[in-house]
Parts: sequence; C-alpha cells; structure tokens
Amino acid sequence: MEKRLINPASLPPPRGYNHGILVDGGRTLFIAGQDASGGDGRIVAPGDLIAQFEQVMRNLKAVAEEAGGAVTDIVKMTIFVASRNDYTSRLKELGRVFRKYFGDYYPAMALFEVGGFFQPDALVEIEAIAVIAKS
Repeated sequence: MEKRLINPASLPPPRGYNHGILVDGGRTLFIAGQDASGGDGRIVAPGDLIAQFEQVMRNLKAVAEEAGGAVTDIVKMTIFVASRNDYTSRLKELGRVFRKYFGDYYPAMALFEVGGFFQPDALVEIEAIAVIAKS
C-alpha cells in the first residue's frame, strides 16, 4: 500500500494536518465517531479536554488495531469539539497527545465546533477513515 501526501503549492502550507492523502491499495475502514467513553460506556474525565482527547486517541487506536491496522493508517479525521476556543488555546498539550499516537504523521483533518454530543459530558469526538494494507 502506498500513501502520497497531497499539499498543493497554491494552498497554505499545512501545519498539523495534510490537505490530502492519495492511497493506492488497501482496505477502507470507516471509524464511527469516538468520544471519550471508557470500557464502561461513561465519559472519562468530565470537564478535562486533554484527558478526553487522550481517551479518544486510545479508542481510535483500538478500532484500527482490531481491524488489523494501526492508528497511522488513518488518512482522514473529522474532529468535533464543544468549544473551539478551548481546543485552540490548548493546542500544544493536544499536540503532545496526538504525537504520542501518530508521531510526525498527520492525516487530512477538519475541525468543527458543535452544540452538543450524544453524551452530555463529552468535550470532543473524532470520526475517521483508515486505509489498511491488504494482508
């Protein structure tokens, strides 16, 4: 499987994401929106964006690995947050958590502020698309 990063010179240079990723080969995994639910179905760390983001990363990793892949097989992420201001003011901390899972690899990403989540204590939810090499 080959992944080629697509970042046209006519667009602003990406920081913390890629404009596109072209994938040749592989199986496509669509990952449902993952909030900060622990194994018991309850949101971990109510009110703590960083701890919830970490749990979301663990959940994404678990789904990717269960499908036979890795978190770095994710090519597209859509991030939903309760507060854009809270998210952007904590970018350095969030970045450290992100790099713990993804290293220096960045999927194509979008960020949206939303009015609420299914679980009222959730502060962040991420849905993703992964392309996993055929075995």
